[in-house]
Parts: sequence; C-alpha cells; structure tokens
Amino acid sequence: MVASRSARERKAAIEAGPLAKVKIDVGADQQFVYKVSCTVCTAKGDRPWSAYRPGDDNGFMAAMDRWIFHLKEKHPDAEAPCLAYLPAAQQRLHERRAALDARG
Repeated sequence: MVASRSARERKAAIEAGPLAKVKIDVGADQQFVYKVSCTVCTAKGDRPWSAYRPGDDNGFMAAMDRWIFHLKEKHPDAEAPCLAYLPAAQQRLHERRAALDARG
C-alpha cells in the first residue's frame, strides 16, 4: 500500500523535527515535491528559509539533506531524528560535487 501524501507529510515532519514545517505538493510530472521550511529563520524579506528549490531536485532525500545541513549550520544545538542521517547526507553531497567536477 502506498502512503498518502498527508501520511508522508506527517512522517517527514517528524523526521525533520520541531523547527521544521513540511509540505508536500504534487509537481507537474505528478511526483511529490517536498518543501521543508524553518520556523525560525527567514530568507528574502520575511519569507521563511526553505529547502524547496525550483527544478527536479525536490524529492524527499534532496529536501531532507538540505534541511539537515541547515540545522547543523544555523541551529547546531537543535535535535531532530533526521540528524542521524548527517553522514549519509555529507556523502551524497560529496558525490554530487565530484560528479559536477567530472563534467568540467
């Protein structure tokens, strides 16, 4: 059985911890688009900092990786279940950067 969008949203919100607000939309390609925003930080103007980025890289892992890095940088004392995945997120970042470097 495939989890509903609201069930996925609740699970992602629990993983992201108390500083996060998680929303899942459906993209033009009918795939889930994860948006994780910070309840404390702002970006441009008064908009909340958000892990959402335009384009194809807004799946669960990409959004959660960006959220994990935000937590470590801006809220180092924060606790969230997703922080257990920091080493894996760092490895994926390293791999993405190596792939970009290889392309030249």
